[in-house]
Amino acid sequence: MEPVTEAGFNMEDWPFYWLTRFSGRYLQQMELALKPIGLDVPQWRVLMALRDRERLSVSEIADHAISKLPTMTKIIKRMTADGLVSCSPRANDQRVTEVRLTESGKVASRAAWDAANRIYARTFEGVSAKEVASLNRIMRTITRNIVQ
Repeated sequence: MEPVTEAGFNMEDWPFYWLTRFSGRYLQQMELALKPIGLDVPQWRVLMALRDRERLSVSEIADHAISKLPTMTKIIKRMTADGLVSCSPRANDQRVTEVRLTESGKVASRAAWDAANRIYARTFEGVSAKEVASLNRIMRTITRNIVQ
């Protein structure tokens, strides 16, 4: 794809404009949905990263959540104090801290999933499964491309 020329630039034709607007709106809606269940968006990201995995390292969670490691470490410490996750050294490498959901964390994860799924259903109303799959494919491609 050819770069956009400055003369031909129209903000509403710029995909980053829409990505930024969508991301901001999505985060606003998630904050509103998570607040009544006592969670915030960073905690949601940790819960979802661990949802289908028995355990992950703090670094792996930070990577999934697009978070800096020191920030993620603070989030994990807060969630440990809240009883949502537990931490232990990795069996084959004591330098690595692994995180897993506690029973309370699993309950919170299900509640957060329900809240997020309502937002998903509302957001993608009128969008076909094929279109969602296409969007996911495009997003994966541009996510890989942007860091090259």
